[in-house]
Amino acid sequence: MTRQFRAEGSSARDFICNAGAGAAAGAIAATCVCPLDVIKTRLQVHGLPPGHEGSIIVTSLKNIVKKRGLTGMYRGLSPTILALLPNWAVYFTIYERFKSFLHSDDDRDGQLSTGANMVAAAGAGAATACTTNPLWVVKTRLQTQGMRTDVVPYKGVLSALSRITQEEGFRGLYSGILPSLVGVSHVAIQFPAYEKIKHYMAKRDNTNVENLSPTSIATASSISKVLASIMTYPHEVIRSRLQEQGQARNTETPYAGVVDCIKKVFLKDGIPGFYRGCATNLLRTTPSAVITFTSYEMIHRFLQRIIPPEEKILSIPHGTRR
Repeated sequence: MTRQFRAEGSSARDFICNAGAGAAAGAIAATCVCPLDVIKTRLQVHGLPPGHEGSIIVTSLKNIVKKRGLTGMYRGLSPTILALLPNWAVYFTIYERFKSFLHSDDDRDGQLSTGANMVAAAGAGAATACTTNPLWVVKTRLQTQGMRTDVVPYKGVLSALSRITQEEGFRGLYSGILPSLVGVSHVAIQFPAYEKIKHYMAKRDNTNVENLSPTSIATASSISKVLASIMTYPHEVIRSRLQEQGQARNTETPYAGVVDCIKKVFLKDGIPGFYRGCATNLLRTTPSAVITFTSYEMIHRFLQRIIPPEEKILSIPHGTRR
């Protein structure tokens, strides 16, 4: 009986540590890199800014500040944080559960095989995408609104959710979900690479993964993020265009779906069109990944220290204790 309650307490503790650390890390990272996220989304959807000279990032920042002020650089931060809180909380929790489920006694040095790790990462990514897609649609709309004069702007997150539901139905909230699910390939590359690099560094430093320094975690997260981003970036362009187009039915080139969007992007801009905003994205996602993963690991370790595994045992009736 005691063993059973101990397992339940440990499970609750793991959930709190994974979800809490994931949500906190996501919120910290989103706030730090929001201006670059706004630029990336605008480049994906509308291409190069007018009057572009020199650095795209500098030109875009000037245009945003000129038209929207400093607050324009944080357009969409609220839905980003609202999306990232459940996003990373759900992701890390499900990812760790999948890893535990797929772990076998044959795994060398207790390390999950690359194939099993990819399955765990992809499964967690799919669940997270389905859970948070409506909030990502709102984030994209808020970041790009004002660039179309024929669209009444949204007042905020709730206003956007309400209007999208009324004007476009349930389908509008899940526009871009297919490329988002295709984007699961991103985490299926990133997380196994991250785990492999961490184990390599732990072996090199003659320590274990749980005791890696923040510098080692930052290095592992940055390398894995750059690798995954370059390999899977085109799906982000397609997803952003599909998510944004619902509020602009009068445009000359509405997309009928994923395949139609791919064709039109290719015909208009060629291969470079699928990598529009990629440099900005790397400048945004690489530090974002470093902040997210390093924060997650540090907060997770802290929560494990302050939440003892035996906490739930206190609720066991006196008559069942041994």
